[in-house]
Amino acid sequence: MTHTALICGSIAFDKIMQYHGRFADTLLADQLHRVNVSFLVPSLRLEYGGCAVNIAYNLKLLGGEPLVMGTIGQDGGDYLERMRKQGLDTRAIRTIPGAYTAQCFVTADQDNNQINAFHPGAMQHSHENNVGDQGPLRVAIISPDGRDGMLKHAADCAALGVPFMFDPGQQLPMFSGDELLRCIDGASYLACNDYEFEVVMDRTGLGLEQIAARLDALVVTRGGEGSDIYAGGERHRIPAVQAEQVVDPTGCGDAYRAGLLYGITQGFDWPTTGRIASLLGAIKIAHAGGQNHSVAPEEIDRRFEAAFGYRFR
Repeated sequence: MTHTALICGSIAFDKIMQYHGRFADTLLADQLHRVNVSFLVPSLRLEYGGCAVNIAYNLKLLGGEPLVMGTIGQDGGDYLERMRKQGLDTRAIRTIPGAYTAQCFVTADQDNNQINAFHPGAMQHSHENNVGDQGPLRVAIISPDGRDGMLKHAADCAALGVPFMFDPGQQLPMFSGDELLRCIDGASYLACNDYEFEVVMDRTGLGLEQIAARLDALVVTRGGEGSDIYAGGERHRIPAVQAEQVVDPTGCGDAYRAGLLYGITQGFDWPTTGRIASLLGAIKIAHAGGQNHSVAPEEIDRRFEAAFGYRFR
């Protein structure tokens, strides 16, 4: 049986700028209807991101076999080369001529308030990729991407009989209740944080037990409180792992999902799968950016045993 996991989702650049003052000292409450301001940002850093690559990067750290499927722009050559050097399979990535890679421009002030702008760029062409072109697959994840692409890839997986995890994330507001129900009914797994899951229940009109009954597993993450996996009529409480330090939460959810996919492809039970996911999130949060943590498989094994008292492999 193949262990390949198809990772559908965004490929993006994050450009993070730091303003050394406070937005509140410049933005006048009674003049917000005609804002024309400029913030001096002495520091700027570029992070390689996007849900698909973040997930694939973490799955590769575990020894998994991710295949990234997404769209990148005419400016994405360096990113593609970076992925290949990391050992990621990029054959399912489509380059869109005349478009820029999706990118988020983040400006933060000294109180960590943020003003963000997101350009979807090539991501809007994600529906041009086909799941059926990618060969035998053990599992897939539909993570945040172009809306039309997410719906198409979910329908493709369902039609092909590929078990998939639906992970709407920040794209959740783009879906109607009926669209969410179609994706859930076609999926084997649903992964959301606790706020997102409240939105899912509100839009679909279904409760937790009703949604869980339609899936092999429902995964709800709760930040520092851990996570819950509802499967087979049972609730598996997954504890959070204490991080060595808390540096940057960006990409922690993607790392967690990589752990879930690894457990699924390896045939682990849900308590072990959830604990692997929890550990990956804790490792990631100790580093800035979504792909700057590097840890050997034997170190992951050691940390897992230290946290939970047994080995998973």
